[in-house]
Amino acid sequence: MRKPDRERDPDRSRAAILDAAELLFAEQGYAVTSLAEVGLRAGVSRGTPGYFFGSKAELYQAVLDRSFEEVRSAVRSGRERALAGEHTPDEILAGAVSDYFDFLSARPSFVRLIEREALGDGPRAGRDAPPPLSAGEEALAAIAAELGLDPSPSGEAAQLLLSIVSLCWFPLVHADTVARAVGVDLSSADARAERKRHVVALVTGGLRPSSLSRSDAFLEDAPA
Repeated sequence: MRKPDRERDPDRSRAAILDAAELLFAEQGYAVTSLAEVGLRAGVSRGTPGYFFGSKAELYQAVLDRSFEEVRSAVRSGRERALAGEHTPDEILAGAVSDYFDFLSARPSFVRLIEREALGDGPRAGRDAPPPLSAGEEALAAIAAELGLDPSPSGEAAQLLLSIVSLCWFPLVHADTVARAVGVDLSSADARAERKRHVVALVTGGLRPSSLSRSDAFLEDAPA
């Protein structure tokens, strides 16, 4: 008699369910995705997702938790690498931007899933609970400490982190819309590598005091 999936290899089954759920939630949204469909995509029995996670809402939360834990892990790895040797602020920043861009490029399902979450496509339609914030807080603390920037809310570190996220995130989310409309094709690895080099150059160039002073002067001269 064949044993249930959970009895044969529970860790593998759980990981397969999370992988399948992330893909389905990202591709078609929370509302139309069923636990049975997740089980089918994961290659386990229809009832196994419910056995491991209870409800669809709990499975969705587990997918989000795993995704943000991977972001936190990437932040920690980058910080450990930065602290392992003597690096200039430009080198530290370039490494952080490169790591984040590569993470997003390798995880298109994560990108689509978080976009859906931002648009309210999830079990928290009333927003009675905040989205995971610890990954952003950890990244903010790392940038502030490594670069010696103001860590306060809306301070230099927060503004820099928001710029990094925006520059890396937006073109990947809109690879088939805005990017294509302006003639940028991000479908190949070479094209994404070129985009990453451009983002790194923008961020590291903007961090230099001379660049910041020029932008401040422009803003002061601009009409109200």
